[in-house]
Parts: sequence; C-alpha cells; structure tokens
Amino acid sequence: MATDYYGVLGVPRDATGEEIKRAYRKLARELHPDVNPDPATQEKFKTVTAAYEVLSDPAKRQMYDVGGDPRGGQAGGGFPGGFGFGDIMDAFFSNQGGGQRGPRSRSRRGQDALIRMEIDLREATFGTVRDITVDTAVGCTTCSGDGSAPGTGRMTCTMCKGRGEVQTVQRSFLGQVMTARACPQCGGFGDVVETPCPECAGDGRVRTRRTLTVKVPAGVDTGTRIQLSGEGEVGPGNGPAGDLYVEIVEKADPIFERQGDDLHCTITVPMTAAALGTDVNLQTLDGTEVIDIKAGTQSGNKRVLKGKGVAHLRANGRGDLHVHIAVATPSKLDSKQRELLEQLAVLRDEEQPTGQVSHGEPGLFSRLRDAFR
Repeated sequence: MATDYYGVLGVPRDATGEEIKRAYRKLARELHPDVNPDPATQEKFKTVTAAYEVLSDPAKRQMYDVGGDPRGGQAGGGFPGGFGFGDIMDAFFSNQGGGQRGPRSRSRRGQDALIRMEIDLREATFGTVRDITVDTAVGCTTCSGDGSAPGTGRMTCTMCKGRGEVQTVQRSFLGQVMTARACPQCGGFGDVVETPCPECAGDGRVRTRRTLTVKVPAGVDTGTRIQLSGEGEVGPGNGPAGDLYVEIVEKADPIFERQGDDLHCTITVPMTAAALGTDVNLQTLDGTEVIDIKAGTQSGNKRVLKGKGVAHLRANGRGDLHVHIAVATPSKLDSKQRELLEQLAVLRDEEQPTGQVSHGEPGLFSRLRDAFR
C-alpha cells in the first residue's frame, strides 16, 4: 500500500495497541478540525484517523502488514467502515481501545452472609459438630432463576433494541461526540421481563430457611470465623452464591477462665488444710484430677497441669491448666475455736506477732544486677 500508516502515527511496526492509541490521541488533539480548521490539516487528520482505524484493529493490521488492503480501497477522506466518533472516544477514554460493549448479564454473584454461633468451653476445646438454621436467598424453583413467569419469556427492550445502552450526541472541542449510557428502560440488560414470576417477582431468587451442618474444629475462640463456601446469598438472576461465615462466640465458663489456650481456676482451702496438707478432687475437662495441697501451702501458690488446657487451633497439642491456691482465713470463731487458736499461738510464740516487712520479689533490674555480680 502507498500509505505508511506506522509512519503517519509515528510508531514502530512492532508497536503495541496502547502505544498506537497514545500516538493517535496526541495527533488528534493537534489536528482536529475544531482545533485547527486549516484544510491541509483536516486532510492530515483524516489520514491519521484512517491509520488508527487500521492499526487499532488486529485483523486489519494483520492484513495491512502482509500487503493487503484492509480498507477495501477507500480513500483517506471521511470516516470509512463505520469508524465514527464513538471509536474516537474509545481511543481517548476506553481502557482497552474500543472494547466490546453490550447488555450486561442479569446474573451476578450473591453477597456473603454472617451468622454467630455460641459454644461452651468443652466444645471449643475438643471441637464439635452443630446444626444451624440460616435464612438466605436461594434460586427460585418456579422460574429456575429466569425471573419470568412459567410459559412466558423476556422481551427485547424497545428503547435500546437489545443493546443495553442508549447513545446521545453532544458537542465538544472534538465536534459532535457520541456518548453511551445504560438504558433506563431495561437497566442495561437489553431485555425486559414481560410477565414477572409470581414467586420471586422477577428477581430470580426467594428467601428461605434451611439447616446446615457446621464442623467446629478444636481450639476455636471468640471471633474465630468458619467459612462455608457457596452457602451465602444466591445472587440476582440466580447468580453464584456468596460464602457463609460462622463467627464463634464462646460462653463464659463457671469454673475455668481462658487465657489464650491456657486455662486458669482457683481452689480455696481452709487455713488448717493449708497448714496440714490435703488432697482436693478437681473436675477438669478430661475428668477428675487429684490436686495435692502440701503442708504449709501459702495463698497464691500454683499447680500447673500440662496439656490440660485448650487445643491449639493450628498446631498439635494443648495449652496448660493453671490451678491457683487460695487459703481461707476464718472470719468468725466460737469460744472453743478461739481458745484452741490462742493455745496454738502460745506454742508457736506468736502471741504478739510483729509481722515481717520485705520488698517482695526482686524487680527486673535487681535480678539483672545480681546476675552480673
């Protein structure tokens, strides 16, 4: 062909579609008749537009590269082959250079759903299987998600003729510019439901209550979410369902306090038992454990039962059970009890105790100082 379209646009022969588009945008701003009405410039603008028409179309560009005539012998004047202002606007504003437009699908993905489930400490520790009832949108069985009443169908939109968009013409510095927007009559779908389904009112989905089985893994805690793929809301037009998230809420336990995967509880023993020593039966999550209260146990002492806590959610093993000892001092004594305690005080030379004052446990800096000495 006589005309070098690559040279007209000023791009190499291996230029990408985006490079061709950028080159055309730059030249169109300089040469458009509304900007430069000179007749010679107008002819050059037509040639630039013809070059862009060929090189922006992969099929025409391939024909041109092998020496064919992709424009069917048309001259450089005018906008041939239906290449109009809509295509010019595509070159300026489209992300893909004249991408295909058309009616949009009625089928869209549904929303995700969230439901909360209460469990107790034992279920959180060992896991459980629970049935839950959810109320979500599902596909309409009467119309199979089509939205039309049985025996009827959809009618092509009379306003947009099935294109899903309507076009308007406005004047700008480029001249008459054609813009497109979604058809207000059909909402951009290209067709309208002539007789809506009486069950779903044309939406293609209905709300229903159903029961699902949820497997709760061991080690969950309040705030843990379990994802059930495809069990959420069915989308409009019977589109793919979203996901259902089950959020765990762990109820407070009357005996154990959970801290991470460790459990804590307190055993209160009488003063005499702490002094003489005793055994206390503790009902843990794994059964009865005998806690040895040694003679002379002080309030605040602790026993640690390894592996008797909550299971680790994403690892093997379990946390620990921390048993705290509290010594109860009697607040009311009868005469006999008081007499016996006074005798004990005499035997222990504690009739007039002065008490011992200390600084308590050494602080961090004191321990560091002692370590370096």
